[in-house]
Amino acid sequence: MAQERAEPLADNAPHILVVDDDQKIRALLGRFLTGNGFRVTEAADSAAARAYMRGLAFDLVLLDVMMPGECGLTLARDLKATRPVPICMLTALADAENRISGLEAGVDDYVSKPFEPRELLLRLRNILRRGQTPVVTRDEIRMGGCAFNITRGELRRDEETIKLTERERDLLRLFAQRIGVAVPRHELSSDDSTGSERAIDVQINRLRRKIEADPSNPVYLQTVRGKGYILYTD
Repeated sequence: MAQERAEPLADNAPHILVVDDDQKIRALLGRFLTGNGFRVTEAADSAAARAYMRGLAFDLVLLDVMMPGECGLTLARDLKATRPVPICMLTALADAENRISGLEAGVDDYVSKPFEPRELLLRLRNILRRGQTPVVTRDEIRMGGCAFNITRGELRRDEETIKLTERERDLLRLFAQRIGVAVPRHELSSDDSTGSERAIDVQINRLRRKIEADPSNPVYLQTVRGKGYILYTD
């Protein structure tokens, strides 16, 4: 299943989190998906997957069902309840009951082991294609204890108004128009007088200190490796 890739991955390559307790399968999937233009991060169990997702945003999660500790179905239910990430279940269990459980958990597709690599590739690409519709902007977005009124440009935590710079206000409005969609650094910095993509990283860190309970482990304003940043809301 492995496939070599001569040219480097594109900056906007979709980022897939592969979660499987079988190291050989993770390695094979990693090489195969990288060879077909995907950026891949591998996790051995649900705990490792959660740790990665605290700091990174992924375009898709390829998730095994049977794993030690928290099973894939439990993780899938939790992810679907908290963030709009597409999930494809990967499992050796091919019976109808487990397929139904996966669909009830809200997963986007279900592939049984052993699988045909080309079929898996088509399924993953179809899932990603379905998820490219932008989210409609709302009047107000909520991020934990914070609420941002888009029209007024006002950020509040409980009853307290949080002071924003004009640039931070513009950034939140831009993210609010594309909730759950990765925004490249160059788009975020295009209106910045410095024209520096490095400057946007500094501004994002400052904004995280205002909206995140733990800025070092962001839940809402996350980094998308090789792309830019993405905002999730409640």
